[in-house]
Amino acid sequence: MAIERKSDRWISLIQSVLLHAAVIGALAYGFYAYKQMPKPPAPTLAVEGTVVEADDLQPVQASAEPMTPPPEPEPPPPEPEPAPVEDMGPPTPTPEEIQQRQQEEQRKLEEQRRAEEERLAAERKAAEERAEAERKAAEEKAAAERKAREEAERKRREEERLAQERRAAEEKKRAEEKRRAEEERLRAEREAELRRSLEAEERARALRSSDAFRNWIGQITARIQRAWLRPPSAKPGIDCVVYVTQVPGGTVTNVRVGACNGDAAVRESIESAVLRASPLPPPPDPAMFERNLEIHFAPTD
Repeated sequence: MAIERKSDRWISLIQSVLLHAAVIGALAYGFYAYKQMPKPPAPTLAVEGTVVEADDLQPVQASAEPMTPPPEPEPPPPEPEPAPVEDMGPPTPTPEEIQQRQQEEQRKLEEQRRAEEERLAAERKAAEERAEAERKAAEEKAAAERKAREEAERKRREEERLAQERRAAEEKKRAEEKRRAEEERLRAEREAELRRSLEAEERARALRSSDAFRNWIGQITARIQRAWLRPPSAKPGIDCVVYVTQVPGGTVTNVRVGACNGDAAVRESIESAVLRASPLPPPPDPAMFERNLEIHFAPTD
């Protein structure tokens, strides 16, 4: 409940004092008006009578004769009704009555004040209850809206997660299909390369066993022998195996002397002769080209 302000108590006290002053003023004015009004005349009774002189009265003598009773007097006429007394207002209240009236008015004012305070308190309580109900309704509404937003956000995240999973599954499937296709392509390429290699090897074997291949190797051997500078330590009957690596075009990239009956000087001279003979003669058929050659070096004396 809201706390009663000090200004509200002062307003209630001022209203109570003004109301008491108005009641006392009204009573004083009524008493003053009553005192100023003229008093009504005292009512008088109308009586008719006859005046008799003393001389006219005769003494009553005793007599033996019986006395006749005197005539009965006539009844007096009815008295006129008194004139109605004019209403001069309520009688003047006594101080006790005034005090009682003031106390009654004070009691009524106190009851009115209490009733007004109770009414204001009830209104404040009702306003507070309405405000509390509105606050609770606003909180419930906000909570419901927040819950709805959270539920919508949860659904959105769930849908996004499912969409991501679907995309990931589709990407995985595509990647798997691509991998399989690539593997199939590589397998086909390997098989084709193997077939080509086998065919080339078969062709090379056929070419190496041909007279043209032997003639080409003879040309290379003769060229190396012509470039050989015989060292002093070389004895007659040199017989060595020379391994030569070349690239297309005949350029020698590597040379190594294998089995040889010569000394180190002979070996070095043979290697130098191979390098001086570079580039080697090309084969008559490009298909006959061999990167690695085995040359039988046996110069004639």
